[in-house]
Amino acid sequence: MNITFNSKEILTVSMTLFAVIDVIGSIPVLADLRSKVGELNARKSSMASLFIMIVFLFVGESFLNIIGIDLHSFAIAGAFVLFFIALEMILGIRLYKDTVPATASIVPIAFPIIAGAGTLTTLLTLKADYRTENILVGIFLNVVIVYIVLKNTHLIEKAIGTGGIEVLRKIFGVIILALAVKLFQVNFRM
Repeated sequence: MNITFNSKEILTVSMTLFAVIDVIGSIPVLADLRSKVGELNARKSSMASLFIMIVFLFVGESFLNIIGIDLHSFAIAGAFVLFFIALEMILGIRLYKDTVPATASIVPIAFPIIAGAGTLTTLLTLKADYRTENILVGIFLNVVIVYIVLKNTHLIEKAIGTGGIEVLRKIFGVIILALAVKLFQVNFRM
């Protein structure tokens, strides 16, 4: 097995996952959860997210094959999911609403806020274009960022302010929209 770390791939994967996970844009949701359930368990949420993403990276494609879905079809479906996530971010609307359980460390923080459908779809589509070791580094870097943000949600919210969070959400929304268009174009031609 030839392991080759590529800084350009790691940066691309990390930025793509950062945009899709959108932990900064999720600060208002996280702050609301914190007010409802008390202090968030940053370590537990981060580790659960890491586990979900790594498992899906390695077995997601096999699972799809078992149910008869090829990677290109999944990537196109993922492009649509990313498209709608981007619309939510850019337009400030919610297309999907979920209830908040009494404990929020795993659900909804680890899944679906951090390692949700968009993230899992992105992982499989990245796997088609990038080396696994570079994706793993990107996942790990993002989980570290997620941990830091979860641990310091209240400080970040004060520092950036509501307007700053909205600007970041819209910027990353446009990035995700462009990624969705690229995924659709590349996989539709296959």
